Amino acid sequence: MVARSHSTGERSLVRTAALVVAATFALVGVLGFIPGITTNYDTMQFAGHESEAMLLGVFQVSILHNIVHLLFGVAGFALARTVPGARNYLIGGGAVYLVLWLYGLVVGHESAANFVPVNTADDWLHFFLGAGMIALGFLTTRRTTR
Repeated sequence: MVARSHSTGERSLVRTAALVVAATFALVGVLGFIPGITTNYDTMQFAGHESEAMLLGVFQVSILHNIVHLLFGVAGFALARTVPGARNYLIGGGAVYLVLWLYGLVVGHESAANFVPVNTADDWLHFFLGAGMIALGFLTTRRTTR
């Protein structure tokens, strides 16, 4: 088995995928701080399920939630500099998001343990993000035979 290594092959594809994911997380982190894009902005709290701020009117956010998105984006930009880093970001980050999905399903949305906070829309977004990131990590670094 030989990995493709030319610039238009998998090496740049996995790095590009990681950069797109990182940019998306960074953008979402910024958008979470913009009134209007985030509804009920005046109710946003640092952390906890009491925050009623909703990104795009759907996804429950807090200051901590937005900061996590920003930091996840920054980590992606840093890791996307190398093929192994980009792959690890996508697969490892996807695994983190699948754990967050399970966490959201297990922890009650009104519970003090819901400190991020997350709602049902966040839970299912986390599932699709996790599965999608893992798929990107594997599919963009497939090994082929020559």
